[in-house]
Amino acid sequence: MQNMLSTTKTTLSITSVVSDFKEITKMRLSLSVVFSSVAGYLLGAVNVDIPTIILLCVGGYFMVGASNAYNQIIERDLDALMNRTKNRPIPAGRMQVSTAFIIAVTFTVLGIISLYIINPRTAMYGAISIFLYTSVYTPLKTKTPFAVFVGAIPGAIPFMLGWVAARNEFGIEPGTLFALQFFWQFPHFWAIGWFLFDDYQKGGFDMLPTKKRDKGTAMQIIAYTIWTIIVSVLPAFGITGDLKLSVVAAMVVLALGLIMLYYAFELFTKRSAKAAKELMISSVLYITLVQIVYVIDKFL
Repeated sequence: MQNMLSTTKTTLSITSVVSDFKEITKMRLSLSVVFSSVAGYLLGAVNVDIPTIILLCVGGYFMVGASNAYNQIIERDLDALMNRTKNRPIPAGRMQVSTAFIIAVTFTVLGIISLYIINPRTAMYGAISIFLYTSVYTPLKTKTPFAVFVGAIPGAIPFMLGWVAARNEFGIEPGTLFALQFFWQFPHFWAIGWFLFDDYQKGGFDMLPTKKRDKGTAMQIIAYTIWTIIVSVLPAFGITGDLKLSVVAAMVVLALGLIMLYYAFELFTKRSAKAAKELMISSVLYITLVQIVYVIDKFL
């Protein structure tokens, strides 16, 4: 019986450690970023190189994981005030700040090394992403809604990063991929800021552009959704270099964008937490499916 209890405790302990590791690095978010990076790589690659994809996945995960760990270290006291974050490893007392810092630094070093092996330019953009997210975006979150604009820069880098990893150069193509994901983040994060408004207020975060769940914020969400749609179909007009999109693929992308726009108008009309959550879900589906359509269209 004693052995069974000891085994159970050990299993629970290992499960807890794994769970906390996933939480401190925000595994789900990190994997979505890796997905964007790989999509960007496949779009830019002349010849697909599996070792490069592996390095990109590993490096991308490490870089995003590091950013999230630094973020949770800096915001640990504020996280303790909000329902959605109070059970994170640090505010819940399951992980020491020193442990989280070791994870963050280790991930930073391993991430930069992995991306540097691909090429120095890829490592540079990865390092810029960590710096902006940790040193600029995170401190600004409690001071101004403009933080969302700053945060959209590192958030838009992964899609672009994949192309840079494939071509070792920056031009109109990765610039377009960056712009697409940059504009997309505003309706996405403002939708999150809308339905989690009360919780964010507990932590002192004003995530919405007008600081209110009002028509002004809803109008800006619509405007940025429209910009996202415009950028997403630009490759079909032959003005984005080697980044191309067929007419059929452009029509699919446009349809996906109009669905997201519909939910943006629904938020403007209803101005409810439910409408905001529906927009957030549609935005996640939009960016995922658009990236898939881009890649499929290239290889068909």
